[in-house]
Amino acid sequence: MPSPIDVLASPRRREILRLVWNDERAAGEIHAALPDVTFGAVSQHLRILTGTGLVTVRRAGRRRLYRADPPALGPIGRALEAMWNDALYRLKLAAELEEARRGPRPAGGLPSRRRRHRHRGGSS
Repeated sequence: MPSPIDVLASPRRREILRLVWNDERAAGEIHAALPDVTFGAVSQHLRILTGTGLVTVRRAGRRRLYRADPPALGPIGRALEAMWNDALYRLKLAAELEEARRGPRPAGGLPSRRRRHRHRGGSS
């Protein structure tokens, strides 16, 4: 079984843990907060987080509600809370999530090399 440090090496899992830190959330709510991740990937991350005891799950009818278990993290939990309150951490997380992103990039990103070359007045 992986250690909490190994589990939290993933920026996606850290973000899921942040989302369920203070409130119970259904998997669909978590998925809605991470629109560039498939529902299946969110489910896999939740399985890892619950399997290591960092997140608890409670059934409510047909739904499963997830919530972090801060005492299971001990001092790591306090460090995470301090990081989440830091603006620099949020910027770092956004960069890590974009770097780990799979699939096509959203429109409006950096122009391709070919287009940049044409804008400089060169020929292609």
